[in-house]
Amino acid sequence: MVKNALQAQLLKAGLVDNKKAKKLTKQVQHEQRTGKNDDAALKADIDRVNQEKLAKDQALNLEKQKILEEKALKASIIQMIKQHKIPQTEGDVSYQFIDEGKIKKVYLSQQVYNALVTGSLVIAKDQDKYAYLPKALAEKIDQKMQGFILVNNNTEKNDQSTNEEDPYAAYVIPDDLMW
Repeated sequence: MVKNALQAQLLKAGLVDNKKAKKLTKQVQHEQRTGKNDDAALKADIDRVNQEKLAKDQALNLEKQKILEEKALKASIIQMIKQHKIPQTEGDVSYQFIDEGKIKKVYLSQQVYNALVTGSLVIAKDQDKYAYLPKALAEKIDQKMQGFILVNNNTEKNDQSTNEEDPYAAYVIPDDLMW
């Protein structure tokens, strides 16, 4: 069916299908009869197809590389959280916060609770649990990737802008208000 070795190689490489190979064979036969030789055009087509395939492969490799780097970054952050979390935080004082749109309630010791309220500790997501981390480590994690730190009581965040027409603007609501 295929008379040319180059066409056989193109078929094996998947660059040309059987229909295209037959068309090229007929074209070569016609050129031989008429005396024209169009090898340069065929080579140009092959080069163009190879360049397109190379560009597509490079784009796929770049995308895979980005995914692998993101996985490695997540793994390193999870490892940092596991290594530096504060152990033995259970206690009698309840602390409520929002995680994925739901209000979560944890029971903490008074010392950990006070550290959370003042902002020296933060709550981070540790897979299915919560970890309590020092503020400096939490800032490093937040710089690397967003989404791991759930509660960060910054003192800068508490200076909320007030509306001048608000009659209760002079009254500050404390963060540790218990209902």
